[in-house]
Amino acid sequence: MSRSKPDSASADSVRGFYADILHFLRKRTDNASDAADMTQDVFTQWLDYRDRAQVEQPRAFLFQMARNLLRDHWRRQQVRSRAHQDGHHEQSLDNEPLADEQHEPLPAAQRLQRLEQLKEVLAQLSPRRREALMLHRFEGLSQTQIAERMGISVSMVEKHIAFALLHCKQHLQRENGKEQPE
Repeated sequence: MSRSKPDSASADSVRGFYADILHFLRKRTDNASDAADMTQDVFTQWLDYRDRAQVEQPRAFLFQMARNLLRDHWRRQQVRSRAHQDGHHEQSLDNEPLADEQHEPLPAAQRLQRLEQLKEVLAQLSPRRREALMLHRFEGLSQTQIAERMGISVSMVEKHIAFALLHCKQHLQRENGKEQPE
């Protein structure tokens, strides 16, 4: 690929999005190194993109590139996981067959119990705090985007999210304390 030298205005305008994209990817991967690599890939693709001068919203464009890379990353992880499980299954055929977790009642019941706990904790939050947390954690919106959507300051969004996360953490600690024998 031949990469033309980017004009400084274009490079400066997208350089400011690096930290946002890195943060976005770190929240969605279990490995900071993978997030950094994907962020680098986003900007490499941006530099290789021939029609970048035509892009009206470079931030949105870069985030879409990041989502696409993240989707590819998750697919590769699923393939690796399946390949590992298949290899493990073949090795264990001589010993004892592996249980299929999806058909086991205990893991399924535990997942349902965790979902019910999550619903209960979220229901205890005020509607504004719940909305801010849901937009941030489940829809992946930035604090600035949440502030615009909710019509409040970024500082207030930060407070809502921080309080909601603290509430969830305290609830989990209480629940884990009940389950452990003293």
